[in-house]
Amino acid sequence: MSEPTTPSPSYHDHQGQPAILIRSPDGAQATVLLHGAHVVSWVPAGGTEQLYLSPTADYSAGKAVRGGIPVVFPQFEKKGPDRSLPRHGLVRNRVWQLESQREGAAHAQATLRLSDSEETRDLWPHGFELELTVSVGGAQLELELYVRNSGSTVWPFSAALHTYLAVSDLPRVRLHGLQGLTYIDNVLNAEALEEHPEKSFSGEIDRIYEKASSLLLTEGKRQLQIQSDNLPDAVVWNPGPDKCAALSDMPAPDWEHMLCVEAARILQPKTLSPGEEWTGRQSLTLLAA
Repeated sequence: MSEPTTPSPSYHDHQGQPAILIRSPDGAQATVLLHGAHVVSWVPAGGTEQLYLSPTADYSAGKAVRGGIPVVFPQFEKKGPDRSLPRHGLVRNRVWQLESQREGAAHAQATLRLSDSEETRDLWPHGFELELTVSVGGAQLELELYVRNSGSTVWPFSAALHTYLAVSDLPRVRLHGLQGLTYIDNVLNAEALEEHPEKSFSGEIDRIYEKASSLLLTEGKRQLQIQSDNLPDAVVWNPGPDKCAALSDMPAPDWEHMLCVEAARILQPKTLSPGEEWTGRQSLTLLAA
């Protein structure tokens, strides 16, 4: 069995932003921006792009890129420990550092790191260390988010891996594994129980499902398994035609070509004492194309 190797960092330019290309020996690959540790592409071995990335995304410094997999911490929208924070926290538009990059016989991975700074402490007065490890190989993409309280105070946080999945035709998409789960509907401002074994989509949706750690997205023959660990909530989001038309960084017709299925910890924020650590994971596996 061959030992994992440490390749030289494979940096390239992505829309003016430095990016890392992670490629496994079998050809599976992912592209990650240093800006936000933002995964903007995932192509399984022998396959096609699985993530949606807006062709009109704004890559300016300080902006959040529309699409891919943004990292949300320590706040999610208005649900989280501190409503004074930006709506999806303070790490998705900051420059992370490449900590390590490794390649094995059947996979490749990179770890990016971000810690608190004077700028973040002006917004949120706590010490933290974050690491995002992105692994690719075969038909799988795995993301691991590590959080450590490096400060001297106890603090709660919410977190999410805000995954935008590419779809060809949203009305043909079905999401399995939600039946019987409680959800909060942010469009209707209501709480309900999911009744459908196969959830279909025809327009705007903005829901947070509880205890949704194993899902299956299908579209025709395509089957994409979505699993999470220690991220018990699933956010299912699509802007629908009206809100999409109002977005400056997404073409109006593209609401039919994406669906967010986000692994998250929102409804019960995690609290860390000084020195305490937490890890959450999401894996995407293309079972059939």
